[in-house]
Amino acid sequence: MSEWRVFDQSHYESLNQSRAIRVRELLSDLGGKIGARTALDVGCGLGYFSKLLHSLGLKVTAIDGRSENVAEASHRVPEVKFHTIDVEDHSILGFGTFDIVLCFGLLYHLENPFLAIRHLRALTSSILFVESVIFPGDNPVMGLVDENLTEDQGLNHVAFYPTESCLVKLFYRSGFPVVYRLASLPDHPHFRSSPYSRQARTMLIASTRPLDTRLLRMVPEAKSLIEPWDPCSGAPRPNALAKLRGFAVKPLPEKLKSIKRLVKEQ
Repeated sequence: MSEWRVFDQSHYESLNQSRAIRVRELLSDLGGKIGARTALDVGCGLGYFSKLLHSLGLKVTAIDGRSENVAEASHRVPEVKFHTIDVEDHSILGFGTFDIVLCFGLLYHLENPFLAIRHLRALTSSILFVESVIFPGDNPVMGLVDENLTEDQGLNHVAFYPTESCLVKLFYRSGFPVVYRLASLPDHPHFRSSPYSRQARTMLIASTRPLDTRLLRMVPEAKSLIEPWDPCSGAPRPNALAKLRGFAVKPLPEKLKSIKRLVKEQ
């Protein structure tokens, strides 16, 4: 009898089911186009997606940073070989390469997500599936977050959460030539915004070559909107009323200098 774990909670089951539908759809649509035979499930938890990948006829290897997850997953999915290893550990490269690498619910729990993504790139011979919580904002940045002291959080309970544009940029800079977003994200509240909530998760595909499928939309690499070395970059710009108020309180000599400067610029 399997041990009940935090990942068995109903909200995880709902999330997994919505993500699994998209995985099945995409792999079915790609079919023989990528000729996938092997898969690596990174941050496998209790083996939910390891089992799914195996059911699709793939030879699956799975890893997780927590030995207790590996032990339980091995019991639940005995047809898959599970290993305990941290994705940030360089020795992970010893597993070789895989046609499909799946990394769901992990990258935002890490202290060094860029290092992990470089490892994922080295492990991927064809496509990388990534699902992640995303930090709010459009700029390619990360937020350092204190996590809860529970077994479904990071190993050290402090992690860098990337924005979606940051994830995309990291994939490109790690060596993937093309990155896609799902045309239709999983049907779950965390993947959509509403008048009362923001989109908290995304699902992306990084590929070693272009993919021909209606289910994906290519995403270009984002450029940072802020140059942190420039003190003016990102600084709030005063509106017209604020500028007028600032001009009004200047001494007369400074007002005249400002007027002369404006006349010269015309």
